[in-house]
Amino acid sequence: MDSGIWATWYDLAGPGREEYISWFHEVHIPQALSRPGYLWAAHVENIVTEERRRTISSFLTHTVDPSVPAGDGFLMLFGGVSPHVFVDPSPAELEARMTAEAREMLGRRIAARSCIFVEVARVDGPAVGTRAPGITPGPAVQFGTFNINALENEVELSTWYARSRFPRMAKMPGCVGARKLVSISGWAKHGVLYEFVSLEAVEKYFTRDTTEWSKQVYGNLIHAPGSPTLGKRIWPPA
Repeated sequence: MDSGIWATWYDLAGPGREEYISWFHEVHIPQALSRPGYLWAAHVENIVTEERRRTISSFLTHTVDPSVPAGDGFLMLFGGVSPHVFVDPSPAELEARMTAEAREMLGRRIAARSCIFVEVARVDGPAVGTRAPGITPGPAVQFGTFNINALENEVELSTWYARSRFPRMAKMPGCVGARKLVSISGWAKHGVLYEFVSLEAVEKYFTRDTTEWSKQVYGNLIHAPGSPTLGKRIWPPA
């Protein structure tokens, strides 16, 4: 069971971008997957446009804390048997052991932000049978990360996922699955990972929920920069 997820959002500059991606897919990811407890990896190139940013900002609140890195062009995901495989060895210990090449390549990432999550709930969608290879997340990934505005609103958030959002995802055409997550490190506390068969399925079926309850829940959340990110899996190739 893959109950741990290590997620890193970041940007890349144009120069050296293709060289980095080739190295990342051919060297870095295979090396990471050789570590005990690592089960899968997914590299996602996100859709980053002014139109999308305006749309999500029209109904979601985002942090204005300048200390929170704002990279959102790419998302690297590793799945593990538990979140502990990502802290033993820890990210800092892994960095200390890096080769000069790895240090230079990963140093090209801009405004990187990482969270290590534990899964608290999941639901399979109608397209769960298409998940491949193995248990790797689907070809299209939407990932939201957020804090909540008050402790007294935490239970309502979980109730909303259990009673409203997850039952909707279980019936949504094109949905591979959804996972509710809580972080053990990083900004923010909460995460939610949605998997779809394609970006077209997201656009067609995952329309905004405009019920009063959903609008109330949205209003209690403070999202990370660019959240929720949406993109296409580029490793393994979709």
